[in-house]
Amino acid sequence: MKRLLFALPLLAALSACEQLGIEDPVKTAANKEAEGKAIGSACRHAMRAIEDCYVLNPKAQKAAVYTGWREMDEYMRENKLEGVTPVVPRPGAKPAQPVEETEAAPAEKPAGKASEKTSDAKAR
Repeated sequence: MKRLLFALPLLAALSACEQLGIEDPVKTAANKEAEGKAIGSACRHAMRAIEDCYVLNPKAQKAAVYTGWREMDEYMRENKLEGVTPVVPRPGAKPAQPVEETEAAPAEKPAGKASEKTSDAKAR
């Protein structure tokens, strides 16, 4: 009987290992997988390619990201949902030019460069 009374508080203390800062590896793995699925789902909803997801989230588990991306793709196709245009550009991509600049650029031709090309052609 004395052993039982001694063992009960010990078992109660050991059942609260999380409060002591000891991580449970099973819960940690489940959290990482859930986070990877959420990242993949968000990437698909933002119309990002799976490769972009991997580049933007290098620490996420690739299998979980792919699973989340695929599940969201199936869900969006079944429910005929459109994705949302991403706001964050892909790493290494050139920043987009405003519409006014892209329309005006082809119409304007620098005169100095055109004359250089014709003078080079005549010299040959």
